[in-house]
Amino acid sequence: MADTAQYLTLGIDHELFGIDIRNVREILDMRPISKLPHAPAFLLGMIDVRGAGYPIVDLRTKLGLPRIEPTDATRIIILDVPVKGRTRGVGFVADRVFEVTGLDADQTEAAPDVGGRWQSNYIAGIGRKGEAFIVIFDLERLMEADGLPLADLAAGKAA
Repeated sequence: MADTAQYLTLGIDHELFGIDIRNVREILDMRPISKLPHAPAFLLGMIDVRGAGYPIVDLRTKLGLPRIEPTDATRIIILDVPVKGRTRGVGFVADRVFEVTGLDADQTEAAPDVGGRWQSNYIAGIGRKGEAFIVIFDLERLMEADGLPLADLAAGKAA
């Protein structure tokens, strides 16, 4: 029998993504976010959750999609994210949050190898729910990506 992992499924644009449920602290309705000067485009700012400050990442911007105005379905997902060898609390803004779903490890595929340069190392795997694909985030690698191809960063090149 295959190992089944549990993922929180969320929507960005028309696509479905998954985050390992072990990383999820809580899901919040959208709320005002305090801006930070000179922050990278993907960093919306900070929010307070019960006396603790959390940086808030716009997943759309992080994935190279245009920003949109929040809707009634927009959520902030508070996560424990591995960053530079430590676990940090970070909030991700998602267009929609659906449910926790199980995916069998033997039915999860690697990102497709299509040749050429493609920043896909933040994809831990691709699962299926019916006929839909669920792109599973590798949170540490997603947080490392800053808009430059990671191969260039590893080689010490700048854009």
